[in-house]
Amino acid sequence: MLRNYSNSRTLGDNIRLGTLTAFTAGTINIASLLIFLSFTSNVTGHYAILAAEISKGNWAQVGIVGGWILLFFFGSFLSNFIVINFNKRSKYFAHSMPLVLEIICLLFVGVYGQFFYQKTLEETEYLVALMLFATGLQNGLTASISNFSVKTTHLTGTTTDLGILFSMFTQKKFRKNGELIARAKLLTSIMIAYVLGAVFSGLTYYYLEFMVFYLISLCLLVVIGYDAYKIHLRHFNTQYRYSRIYKKQNIFAYLYDKIHGIPEIKEKRQEKRKFVFDD
Repeated sequence: MLRNYSNSRTLGDNIRLGTLTAFTAGTINIASLLIFLSFTSNVTGHYAILAAEISKGNWAQVGIVGGWILLFFFGSFLSNFIVINFNKRSKYFAHSMPLVLEIICLLFVGVYGQFFYQKTLEETEYLVALMLFATGLQNGLTASISNFSVKTTHLTGTTTDLGILFSMFTQKKFRKNGELIARAKLLTSIMIAYVLGAVFSGLTYYYLEFMVFYLISLCLLVVIGYDAYKIHLRHFNTQYRYSRIYKKQNIFAYLYDKIHGIPEIKEKRQEKRKFVFDD
């Protein structure tokens, strides 16, 4: 999900990344709405509030809402900054670091809310700001590494694109276009995952309250851990093949043999092949 970059990504990579991160985005958005009475997975509504507060001349609120928008912007900026600057050193590190930062932010919100939150206006404003920064990190990462194909923190563009695609599918020539079909599958999976995350958050919040942010962090850890597992498994297999080719024992081959058993070497491989005309 995180190793591949831009055009080298497959449809499966994007669907796995899109569904898991969209699920977490939907969960975050509903949790923040129920707790703080504010959406935190997108800034469309905040732009409207910003304009309304400017027209009223309420400059204190303008500063707060403007700060929220800037934090979402900075989250996206920082996410792509990490990707493009550390991508050559390690793609996995560059692509996983924004999610690690998001997990730290969400865990802070969960711990602070569970043990220290006094429901004051200032606390609410700071926590909403932190969550907007976290979702900005997520949206910037998914868009950056997928060549802008995956955006999971809001559904405005997704719904628009799906409407356009389904209108195109009314013609037979477009229904046979594999690229358009793949795009429709990706967007549909993101939309469904986002809604499922929102429903899950609404059903579990009244039992878990701020602990729901721990579950969200766990989902993001699955995204990070999936690629870590793939990388180490591939390295394990490579080391095992190396030991078999060069007859050099190493720890990876030793562990493999312990788990799967040492395959029996057939006698035919040890014997010199005999041709029919040798008789």
